[in-house]
Amino acid sequence: MTENAAQQPASTPELPTQYAPADVEGKLYERWVERGYFTADPESEKPPYTIVIPPPNVTGSLHLGHAFQHTLMDALTRRKRMQGFEALWLPGMDHAGIATQNKVEQQLGEEGKSRHDLGREEFVERVWQWKEEYGGKILGQMRRLGDGVDWSRERFTMDEGLSAAVQTVFKKMYDDGLIYRAERIINWCPRCLTAISDIEVDYQDDDGELVSIQYGEGEDTLVVATTRAETMLGDTAVAVHPDDARYAHLIGKRIKLPLTDRTIPVVADHHVDPEFGTGAVKVTPAHDPNDFAIGQRHGLESMTVMDERGVITVAGPFEGLDRFEARSAIVGALRGQGRIVAEKRPYVHSVGHCSRCRTTVEPRLSLQWWVKVETLAKAAGDAVRDGRVDIHPKEMEKRYFDWVDNLNDWCISRQLWWGHRIPVWYGPEGEVVCVGPDEQPPTGEGWTQDSDVLDTWFSSGLWPFSTLGWPEETPDLKKFYPTDVLVTGHDIIFFWVARMMMFGLYVMDGEAPFRTIALTGLVRDERGKKMSKSFGNVVDPLDWMDTYGSDAVRFTLARGANPGTDVPIGEDWVQASRNFANKIWNATRFAMMNGATVEGELPPVEQLSATDRWILSRLNKTVADADAFYEDFQFAKLSDALYHFAWDEVFDWYVELSKTTFFAGGEQAKVSARVLGEVLDVTLRLLHPIVPFVTEALWTTLTGQESVVVADWPKDSGFRDESAEKEIELVQQVVTEVRRFRSDQGLQPGQKVPAELTVTGTALAPHEAAIRQLLRLQPAGEGFHATATLPVAGARVALDLSGTIDVEAERKRLTKDLGAAEKEKAQATGKLGNEAFLAKAPDNVVDKIRGRLAKAESDIERITAQLANLPQG
Repeated sequence: MTENAAQQPASTPELPTQYAPADVEGKLYERWVERGYFTADPESEKPPYTIVIPPPNVTGSLHLGHAFQHTLMDALTRRKRMQGFEALWLPGMDHAGIATQNKVEQQLGEEGKSRHDLGREEFVERVWQWKEEYGGKILGQMRRLGDGVDWSRERFTMDEGLSAAVQTVFKKMYDDGLIYRAERIINWCPRCLTAISDIEVDYQDDDGELVSIQYGEGEDTLVVATTRAETMLGDTAVAVHPDDARYAHLIGKRIKLPLTDRTIPVVADHHVDPEFGTGAVKVTPAHDPNDFAIGQRHGLESMTVMDERGVITVAGPFEGLDRFEARSAIVGALRGQGRIVAEKRPYVHSVGHCSRCRTTVEPRLSLQWWVKVETLAKAAGDAVRDGRVDIHPKEMEKRYFDWVDNLNDWCISRQLWWGHRIPVWYGPEGEVVCVGPDEQPPTGEGWTQDSDVLDTWFSSGLWPFSTLGWPEETPDLKKFYPTDVLVTGHDIIFFWVARMMMFGLYVMDGEAPFRTIALTGLVRDERGKKMSKSFGNVVDPLDWMDTYGSDAVRFTLARGANPGTDVPIGEDWVQASRNFANKIWNATRFAMMNGATVEGELPPVEQLSATDRWILSRLNKTVADADAFYEDFQFAKLSDALYHFAWDEVFDWYVELSKTTFFAGGEQAKVSARVLGEVLDVTLRLLHPIVPFVTEALWTTLTGQESVVVADWPKDSGFRDESAEKEIELVQQVVTEVRRFRSDQGLQPGQKVPAELTVTGTALAPHEAAIRQLLRLQPAGEGFHATATLPVAGARVALDLSGTIDVEAERKRLTKDLGAAEKEKAQATGKLGNEAFLAKAPDNVVDKIRGRLAKAESDIERITAQLANLPQG
């Protein structure tokens, strides 16, 4: 049997007739926090269990993606706490460099100012003020959701401790030769005026133009095609494939670059695809990453032709034009010279946009700071390959390896003022000094600190150990590192997961930052469409919490959580989850009113009825299933199993089957009341990690104990009773079949019908009263006339429907429905038998007709059976 978690007090407080989440959730959460249930103790002898929250942006608010992942992390942590672990779920926020700076700059713009009017120090102080006043809105919203995080350990990526960790890692990597400064092509945002990483660029199909331009003069000409004609001002070569016979006579020659007084060489490079376009490509090393690589191989000059705002800087007629204005002007000038060979407009092609402000990104040659990732990325790949870290689901490993095995050096500098400033000073004689957190920076005339800040992902990459006090050897670090599980979306494997792996393995002597990476999908709308403001389908989870309660939102999200798979969610599903919470409340309240108790030990097996043994057997099986699903991160299967056990087996079957026992009273009623109390106790504990509020209110009332948050997690005792399970399955078959027949005959669920119930199997004999109660069967009195007889599962049920339905009206209705179904079948059969139709019709149309045929055949079978069962004469 299952463990008895608590002893019930002598009198049980009465529950309100209806569950009102708004009256319960806030009070319960504050009580949990005040009592310190979520505060982890590093001195505890309990085994540790650690999850660090993916730090939301300080500018952000709770969206469905947050609510989804937080629900799963909370469920994992709550269960481990109940299992006796010292569970730490550590919260915090990311300073979100670009996003936060943009917020404050917008605020300044409304005052008619820019950050340059304030200067760096005053602007940064203004950002801190904004953060204190407006930032961290999401933290309060996490409380609404029920996040069981340790608020005493809340961290911020710009707080003093994490800033020291950032500076320590930078210094160590710089000294180890893993951080360097170099000119490379980067993604530049002309609006944010900073470099952004590849993973902060969103690509979308835009309408552009593809123009083919003739380069050179006389016999020495060739044609190149481009969507960015403005960059031709910075061309320093044309490249062709070395084996392309069309251009063999030009390789090594110099040709005239249109609209300029320059000539540029024709170079041979294997990067060029001779089958694509004309087989000749313009080479602009300062404005294209592939061209930069060609330029490096051939020693070409790199000419920057735009400033940081995308304005042309080359002297001449196009100087001062915005890049897009220059594009039109240059194409017009080329057209005037007869050099436009072909134009395609619109030309749909993939264009990169800044993920923060949606501005078109400009590839730009720039002096930046970089992390040399080769050895770090190899270590991150090896940790998964050798089993130190598991990726779940396993099929996501390929995606991870595709990234870390092909990682380019990481640009970590950003041209912002808000963030961790790069700890490097430059001296008057060209000196470069990197300073650690405990070192004094050089002083004196001519010494200046690098003006750039670090990419936000640099500091968040240290999150699993910096939040625990590193670089200090803190008790928290000793107890809670490495963390156990990282729960995050598969979309930020590249942003965050790989960064943490590289930093953790490098800093913590080869010890990975987490043992398991549990990857989730993304939340989508009920049609599977990505949620987007432009689509008008974004949902504020707080609205749903206000309407249906936090438990309903949590249960809906967990029930859709298949590992690595996107999660569709709609309001109808949240309503259904609210109904489930209400069912739990109402059924538990009914059970307690009828004496359900956890007081005393469970009666011995020989005192239990078959119904009692059945539910206890099913209960232990559910405990075992729940444990297996948790260990495999199968939240959808877990939620579904708990839903059907609670609603179907406990509330719809066990409670209903036991009503006759409760009404009869006596010793057996006391036994069943204790069994029902046990089942409710364990069921509420199983449900608690996913729906914490309603289960807390019910469990504490049922048991009289302090809180289910700190109750023991149920254990499978191993008790199984196959014979009892088979016996109750027979009862369920009888009830289900007769209920189906009643429904087919148009009887209302509560409508009573005279009937004779004959039990032919001994297993059903003890349940005759319960079967009659469930089927609303009246005794067959005087004048009883069996109009329908159903033999089913060891029983025979004879029903007298003569006084309950209008037989002739029902026969007329069913005959009409049968005729319509037969007509539908004939039409569908005719179309599917028409070869000419099948040859022309689309597959989806044919499939639809096949579906209509199958439904018609099913309807004919059902209606024919209903007609046969109608009373005769």
